[in-house]
Amino acid sequence: MHHARQAIEVIAVLGTIASIAYFTLCLWSATAFLRGMRKSKSVGERARPTQPVSILKPLRGADPEIYQSLRSHCVQDYPEYEIVFGVNAHDDPAVETVERLKKEFPRLAIQLVICDKNLGANTKVSNLAQMLPVARHQNLIVNDSDIRVEQDYLQRVVEPLSDPTVGMVTCLYRGVAAATLGSRLESLGISTDFCAGVLAARQLEGGVRFGLGSTLAFRRRDLQAIGGFEGIVDYLADDYEIGSRMAARGFHICLSDVIVETLLPAYSIREYVGHQLRWARSIRDSRRWGHAGLLLTFGSPWALLALASAQGAAWAWKLLALVLLARIATAFLVGTVVLRDRQVVHYAWLIPLRDIVAPMIWISSLTGHTVAWRGDIFTLKDGKLARMSP
Repeated sequence: MHHARQAIEVIAVLGTIASIAYFTLCLWSATAFLRGMRKSKSVGERARPTQPVSILKPLRGADPEIYQSLRSHCVQDYPEYEIVFGVNAHDDPAVETVERLKKEFPRLAIQLVICDKNLGANTKVSNLAQMLPVARHQNLIVNDSDIRVEQDYLQRVVEPLSDPTVGMVTCLYRGVAAATLGSRLESLGISTDFCAGVLAARQLEGGVRFGLGSTLAFRRRDLQAIGGFEGIVDYLADDYEIGSRMAARGFHICLSDVIVETLLPAYSIREYVGHQLRWARSIRDSRRWGHAGLLLTFGSPWALLALASAQGAAWAWKLLALVLLARIATAFLVGTVVLRDRQVVHYAWLIPLRDIVAPMIWISSLTGHTVAWRGDIFTLKDGKLARMSP
């Protein structure tokens, strides 16, 4: 028993030290990103992009505040663009919202495509494949239906595509929580964990090698060069796949300084855990080293385990204090400074709860191949989805 406790203590201490190193990397990466943002602003007024853009918005059902989110794309300060919406059926609740936007913005080119073909397990990508032939322009932007943007979003996101070495532009995002515990935990995770990990990966790998569903901006010809939407129609992490395939072809993936918002549903705790488990299993299948690296983010649990195995020794308390300091510093630098998420301050007291739940979800993600998505049940293998029979 004594030897087992000592072994646990050693593992926990090593895990805690590794987590402190990880949080230090996150702080360094966030600082580097902020320096890049300031540098781009100090360059002065750049030539505004003028190439026309097609925004592709696959829809299903009514997300929280969907009208306001979609409307933010209709008031862009940009010379020429269109929005192509896609739904599976005429009776989808999102159709009413699109028709309302058409009436409010009669001069804006808005198209609605009924995507009645099932091209693969990922309905969103299946819709995109059917929407693309309708899009008129070469520059394309895809983002999720719950994304809300500022008025200068288009010009800032499209600008990097003037560089032929840039294959795709993607964006960090902050979550706007509903008034439920699950939704607040989800928002905290985005701002204090997920985006910190994105910045750390960017620093370690010398750039971003994946995409985020908050924004995927690319040229039509480059999308076709990686197999088009049809090539990823069975993948769960379609945003990751597009970015990964672009990077594999030698293109630079630009992480824009634009921060967008995602309006989160009123998740119950059960729904929150289910969503996190789906995400963790997706990372396990598509980015295995990234999934293993999540062990480094569990600083507080590692430190608590070290404290328990050391039977409350003074040095273990100091180690816990150090990891908590690094964790909180990372949460506030990334969440409040980089993402400008005001909710981080209000919900910071929930960080310990999220930190305790996170390793349990990670352990659960090691086994099992079932994921729930948009009310359907799928099996997941090597990143690909297969719909389960009812």
